[in-house]
Amino acid sequence: MAEWFQDLNQILQALLASLFTWGMTATGAAAVFLFRTMDRRLMDAALGFAAGVMIAASFWSLLAPSIELSGQMGLIEWVPPLVGFLAGAAAMRLADWLLPHLHPFAPDVSTEGVRTSLRRTALLVLAITLHNIPEGLAVGVAFGAVGAGFDGAEIGPAIALAAGIGLQNLPEGMAVAVPLRAEGMSRSRSFYYGQMSAWVEPLAAVAGAAAVLVMRPILPYALAFAAGAMIFVVVEEVIPESQTGGHPDVATSGAIVGFATMMVLDVALG
Repeated sequence: MAEWFQDLNQILQALLASLFTWGMTATGAAAVFLFRTMDRRLMDAALGFAAGVMIAASFWSLLAPSIELSGQMGLIEWVPPLVGFLAGAAAMRLADWLLPHLHPFAPDVSTEGVRTSLRRTALLVLAITLHNIPEGLAVGVAFGAVGAGFDGAEIGPAIALAAGIGLQNLPEGMAVAVPLRAEGMSRSRSFYYGQMSAWVEPLAAVAGAAAVLVMRPILPYALAFAAGAMIFVVVEEVIPESQTGGHPDVATSGAIVGFATMMVLDVALG
């Protein structure tokens, strides 16, 4: 690991890591410069991979450290993880209910959230933006935990988490940009909207890191909060989308590979 990165303030580390995850979304969106459409089998596998990464990250990088830190702080080990996990899921459910959005590959009549006159393009971007909030928060909280100085909070697992989220952001960028291109939008505009779906990640990462550094006692709750939010997104959005293209076995295999990849990253870098 480069010494210059380790020497940075943890908020700046979180910002740089989340800019990397944003960049991976942009890389996925750049597929529109190569393809007008993409084989749905490949997309289902990629979405399954993203689901597997997020499930593994929720446990290895967020819930397990939350349980360990709760014990170190003299708390009942399962209480902060449970409270934070349920709060994260509830927060995403509220956002899902309020924010108008449309999941990729869904018909216009499937728009969720409050009624709106926004165009399909904006609704697609809002859907992935909602998806990316817990990912950015997770990265920020992980780096904030390192800065807070708790035993067991190391920079390696935080980097592994950012790397895993970056990998699964590739299909997210494609999931927005490629359908827009297939509908006749120009390559440049499709790419623009695809990468813009991840603009919220650096904001959420900085907010998560700053909150943990300022209020250290919330760390086990914050880690579990990010986990609950990510699991909600996986179950409510990513897995269903991966299973609707007619290739459930391919999507499931992608999820297994994604889980294994994130597990290896976390253990190897931890």
